[in-house]
Amino acid sequence: MDKNDLLKHIAETGYNVGFGAKKHFATYDIVAKTPGLISFSSLAFGVYALAFDGLSTKLLSATFVVLGIIGLYISFYDGNKEKYDQSGSKLTQLFNQLKKLYSKVKSDQTGELTQYETELKTIEDEYYQNCVSKQILLSDWYAHYKFFWQHQIEWIDEQKNFRFLRDKIPLSFSIFIVVTSTLFIINFFEIADFVCKLAVIKGGGG
Repeated sequence: MDKNDLLKHIAETGYNVGFGAKKHFATYDIVAKTPGLISFSSLAFGVYALAFDGLSTKLLSATFVVLGIIGLYISFYDGNKEKYDQSGSKLTQLFNQLKKLYSKVKSDQTGELTQYETELKTIEDEYYQNCVSKQILLSDWYAHYKFFWQHQIEWIDEQKNFRFLRDKIPLSFSIFIVVTSTLFIINFFEIADFVCKLAVIKGGGG
């Protein structure tokens, strides 16, 4: 393996490790914070429904059912949430080691790369040992934000040349936006009518 190949390999591993760390933290954040958000939303929606008598009880019931299902789904991960935090911290340490390794290889003038290859192999082994395979729904979207918009990844970008739509925005999120926008356009008048009814109810309540 020559120097350029090794740099590319380190950058590729850095991407996997760094994104993996953010995905673990994303799962931890969702599991730790969403139940409180659900409780607040339920309380706020309940108060809102009391304030406006015309608000559909079916809508209220459906909202609480959906929030309950979401809460139940998240509870499956609650017992292991600290493990996600610990794994994310460990992977972040490995990511920082890879960044230092990348700099050392880049500045090396000796051409002796064996020690660097060995160090890379050790870091990769630790990465696989500290990954949690099961991640919560939507953690991938959140991890994209954390990795590409909050993390210092210029050294990885030197090798991978990230592109906005292909790399920085999840494909599933792009599809979701397109489908949602299409449905919104198709049902625009029904949505507008619903908003108008809410405005009338609010005006009557005032």
